Amino acid sequence: MKIRLITLGCPKNIVDSEWIAGGLLQSGAELLHHEGEADAVIINTCGFIQSAKEESIETILEAVECKKRGEVKKVFITGCLSERYGEALRREIPELDGIYGNRDLEKIVQDLAFRLDLRRELLGERHLLTPSHYAFLKISEGCEHPCTFCAIPAIRGAFRSRPMEALIEEARKQVEHGVKEIILIAQDTTIYGLDLYGEKRLPELLRRLSRIDGVEWIRLMYAYPFHVTDELLEVIAETDTICKYVDMPIQHISNRMLKRMARRMDRKAHERLIQKMRQLIPGLTLRTSVIVGFPGETEDDFRELMDYVAEGHFDHLGVFTFSPEEGTPAAAFPHQVPEAVKRERQDILIQIQDDVCETKNREWIGREVRVLVDEFDAAENVYLARREGDAPEIDNCVVLPQACQKGAFYRVKLVSADAHEFTGEILSKETAQPLTGKPIRLPVARAEGVTHG
Repeated sequence: MKIRLITLGCPKNIVDSEWIAGGLLQSGAELLHHEGEADAVIINTCGFIQSAKEESIETILEAVECKKRGEVKKVFITGCLSERYGEALRREIPELDGIYGNRDLEKIVQDLAFRLDLRRELLGERHLLTPSHYAFLKISEGCEHPCTFCAIPAIRGAFRSRPMEALIEEARKQVEHGVKEIILIAQDTTIYGLDLYGEKRLPELLRRLSRIDGVEWIRLMYAYPFHVTDELLEVIAETDTICKYVDMPIQHISNRMLKRMARRMDRKAHERLIQKMRQLIPGLTLRTSVIVGFPGETEDDFRELMDYVAEGHFDHLGVFTFSPEEGTPAAAFPHQVPEAVKRERQDILIQIQDDVCETKNREWIGREVRVLVDEFDAAENVYLARREGDAPEIDNCVVLPQACQKGAFYRVKLVSADAHEFTGEILSKETAQPLTGKPIRLPVARAEGVTHG
């Protein structure tokens, strides 16, 4: 049984797809990693914002057309879009052979195995879909923050931390199979453990992960500003294997907008926190994301955001236009901003940040840095690597014209830079063990933490 698994959306969806892929492989399926004739297509959808929903629908309809032409026998969908709009999808696209949500991966795999006439196995193996030298570690599921623009609580459910022992075991298995960089993800990583242990345990989790023999980089994503503590910053600062990198979405800087978004900090609180972060973590790389075109955003609100970004507080910035999601308070707010204005403001802010990034990046020219090689770009005949301050797929890359090994660390000298990439010259290679590229195998009891966590 040849199966093509398509994953859309964020890294949290990638992790879900890895568990689904592992279960299907264990059940006797073969995964195709390219387009072509397949017995079945499984699409792990995203339904977070309008553009993501449109991409998911387009991908589903393309797969259905392939089925009509006889290029694929069955089409299944899972993930956030089908969790939220399952009944509507059943009515509108009856050609689908199965529609699943995102809250019980074990049952999803069991039912897929049954419908595909595979051996039915319990979910017990995670098959990495990322390059074999880095992996995402989803430490919790769901969210309970009341942000007025966000549909995640309705899609993913209440906040649920995964047991710490399960996370340590999973990370250890990943490292044993060649993973060198572990990237912590969740809807909010900073309140990890509050539901299970009655207190925030992210600093303890980071300390324990850093003690795993063989881990090189640990990267923190999706930190909610209100819950960033001094203890967390001190752990990042004092631990060599934890990247001096924090992804902390602030969403806006105008007090009016922050209040309407139901964020829990005002501008001054954000400014104090960012100042403290840079004081406690020398050399910190700070990524954030913001929303433009939120209902009621005036020219003054946007100008305040523009001016703040132009001051260079952020090393990496994601700019999103507001998407009115059904069921969220902000979708019904008055003074909705026209789409053309949203896009214009997005373009302006991206250009401002590009100028900031180019200035910051040029300051790195001539420095020697440690990089991790991600991939080979056959079209350009170069290798693409990253510094400690760059997360995969979303941040800067270092272009290496010389031959090198994927998944290996090198010392390089940065010789040129623009807003998005550097060019480097290799100085030396660190000693590295060969990567196995094998799936990550975990006991079923531990795998349940991913599903019910």
